[in-house]
Amino acid sequence: MSLIEKTGLRLLHLLEPEAAHDIGLKLLRAGLAGGRGPVQSNRLKTNVAGIDLPNPIGIAAGFDKNAQAVPETLRTGAGFTEIGAVTPRPQFGNPKPRLFRLSSDRAVINRFGFNNCGMEAAYASLTARPVAGIVGVNLGANKDTEDKSNDYMAVLSRFQDIVDFATVNVSSPNTERLRDLQGRAAIDMLLGRVLERRDELGSGGKRLPIFLKIAPDLSLDNLSDIADVCLKRGIDAVVATNTTLDRRGLRSAGWQEKGGLSGRPLFQRSTEVLKQLYRVSDGRLPLIGVGGISSGEDAYAKIRAGASAVQMYSALVYEGVSHTGRVAKDLRNILARDGYASVAGAIGVDA
Repeated sequence: MSLIEKTGLRLLHLLEPEAAHDIGLKLLRAGLAGGRGPVQSNRLKTNVAGIDLPNPIGIAAGFDKNAQAVPETLRTGAGFTEIGAVTPRPQFGNPKPRLFRLSSDRAVINRFGFNNCGMEAAYASLTARPVAGIVGVNLGANKDTEDKSNDYMAVLSRFQDIVDFATVNVSSPNTERLRDLQGRAAIDMLLGRVLERRDELGSGGKRLPIFLKIAPDLSLDNLSDIADVCLKRGIDAVVATNTTLDRRGLRSAGWQEKGGLSGRPLFQRSTEVLKQLYRVSDGRLPLIGVGGISSGEDAYAKIRAGASAVQMYSALVYEGVSHTGRVAKDLRNILARDGYASVAGAIGVDA
């Protein structure tokens, strides 16, 4: 981490977390984080659902909801990034305060409630500045929409031609009844409608990969149902996992705040979900690991558990956005240490 980024991070931590995040994005867009692009090496190259990634370290949805700093984010070393969640209409989200640092636990609690500027603003921001790299969009639904699938399809329709993948988000704990969509019948119907719209939009030739993001608080039966539906429907990858409602083992003040917990405490549970998904799908379902990643060893553990790529977010609160590049370089060295010529060789070896 550069002296400028280290100093900036310390100053940002003196501010209220959400204000600090907003200012941090503005500083990132101004180029203060530096960087020349994704960390690249033959050992780090990987493919997820037909998408060639220069390295498997991505930035998760939630970091840049409104696509404010996508080119600058990709210059800091990440192999890909995901904007959103984006909803059709602008949405304020839940009342503030709604973001809390749990510094002793290297964790974060948020109860944002899909706050964003809406799909038109995000689309305008993403198209206004050229992006060299892999970008996905996280599909969200407005809180007051009765049929959530209509909102997912609306955002998909808007972004179909300018992103590399789209993620159906049914796992945020901060939108009432959203997680109910993870049941077998509900997820089957939802994915069927989204995929049908994707195919209609791509009739001219482009087939946009569709991912599904799930919660960590699911039983093995739930995971088996989801894997079965995804395989039958032809979902391109599962993102595991979103934030958790579990609060066991936390030490920081503020641990009792409502919302989704992310960061280090989520690592073990989210990694176990990866292993379970890899097993129940017999390794046929591409997986993206999310939850508690803060080092190259963490990313390596996710890959060994079954992930083809990973995403980070909460660790950047404590280490800065350029930390993705450092994690990618560490992973490259770890793969070399253990004799793997590529990421693909390590996928699922512990599952």
